[in-house]
Amino acid sequence: MGLPGAGKTTLAKELSKEINAIHLNADEMRNKVWTDLTFKYTDRLMMAQRMGALSDTLVNQGYNVIADFVCPTEKTRQAFGKAFVIWVNRIEKSRFDDTNHLFEKPSFFDICISNALTLEQEVNNIKEKIWHIL
Repeated sequence: MGLPGAGKTTLAKELSKEINAIHLNADEMRNKVWTDLTFKYTDRLMMAQRMGALSDTLVNQGYNVIADFVCPTEKTRQAFGKAFVIWVNRIEKSRFDDTNHLFEKPSFFDICISNALTLEQEVNNIKEKIWHIL
């Protein structure tokens, strides 16, 4: 999770290759599958619920899953459900003012990604922390 433009998708694509995971990107899901959803707050809650339900279904079938989306508030994070949370925190503001105003810094996360590491270092750091889950 993190603001638009923080690097969530870049990280998710690379990490999904490394841990053999299915990568669920919210923008792709919204454009191709859940075309009924917009960026209104109620739709963001629905997106989180749907992403969480789909992730849970795939995990229950034995897959590793990375859900890649903004998930801007504590309520949307609760709607997604239990997860290993990676906060991509590389930027203070995105190009979307509405999302900037809506976004709440998370009260809980397992890993916070900042600008200090390379993509390869980030992926290796995450793999070290989740090896026992996989």
